Amino acid sequence: MQTRTLGKSGPVVSALGLGAMGMSGAYGQADRSESIATVHAALDAGVTLIDTGDFYASGHNEMLLGEALRGRERESYQLSVKFGMLMGAGHSFGGYDSRPEAMKNFLSYSLTRLGTDYIDIYRPARLDPAVPIEETVGAIKEMIDAGFVRHVGLSEVDAATIRRAHAVHPIADLQFEYSLISRAVEAEILPVLRELGIGLTAYGVLGRGLISGHWSAGHVAGPGDLRGRSPRFADGNVEHNLALVEALRRIAVAKGCSVAQLAIAWVAVQGPDIVPLAGARTRERLSEALPATELVLTGDDLAEIEKAVPAGTARGDRYPAAFMSSLGAGN
Repeated sequence: MQTRTLGKSGPVVSALGLGAMGMSGAYGQADRSESIATVHAALDAGVTLIDTGDFYASGHNEMLLGEALRGRERESYQLSVKFGMLMGAGHSFGGYDSRPEAMKNFLSYSLTRLGTDYIDIYRPARLDPAVPIEETVGAIKEMIDAGFVRHVGLSEVDAATIRRAHAVHPIADLQFEYSLISRAVEAEILPVLRELGIGLTAYGVLGRGLISGHWSAGHVAGPGDLRGRSPRFADGNVEHNLALVEALRRIAVAKGCSVAQLAIAWVAVQGPDIVPLAGARTRERLSEALPATELVLTGDDLAEIEKAVPAGTARGDRYPAAFMSSLGAGN
């Protein structure tokens, strides 16, 4: 497994990370034993960066990871944890809370559920409009000084917020959705990250499965699957978006790889400061994703991919309308 460094101040991590959200029901019922086996397989393959959020299924994801990681050498992996998104009973959305006192409370629970003494990268899940980012980052810095956190990260914030946060304490990385069909990070945010020496961990590299090559127009999202509310999977949009996937498939066949591998490789090749997160929840999907960062894409390949899926060509927002205002950039 190749490695990459997250920014000037961040840790050295595997070139491909593991996103664990789907293991806790975000895409419908997940198999607990298979999820744990997938975490083990990822670690055995050299994946060191594991991403979660304390609000994923109201703590379920952290408890699952705590079980999966038990007995593993702590220095052999890095935990990236998001906090601050409030959840009500029945997993209803309750807003954001990034106050320093709330952050310290969230951190205490995460440490316990994960069974660890420290979090490698700790980040607010979104910008809390009621709390200056300087206060949140300053409080995380206190936790770094106390030994409970090693690095500060951000998630889905704009360029101005990145600058303000970085002025308080060096930011290791920004987590942002980035894929062939979600390229909002490119215009303003990615240049600022590179100016300041901040890494990017890219989630949604397969568009939540939409550009994985495994989704079909007739497929219906099952109970609990958030894609059932996603504009890009809605009737009238999904057919258009899947036509883009078929254009990618022709390139993938010529390269001797899968569509998913091609899509992940495209993100990885956008810069050595970018680490794609594979949201695999089965060993089969993990095995498909692992070779992607070693796939060589030539200039001609990249031109063909750009022609097949031009920037801004996907239909539908990447989140339902109610959540779009909380994002650092749009599509």
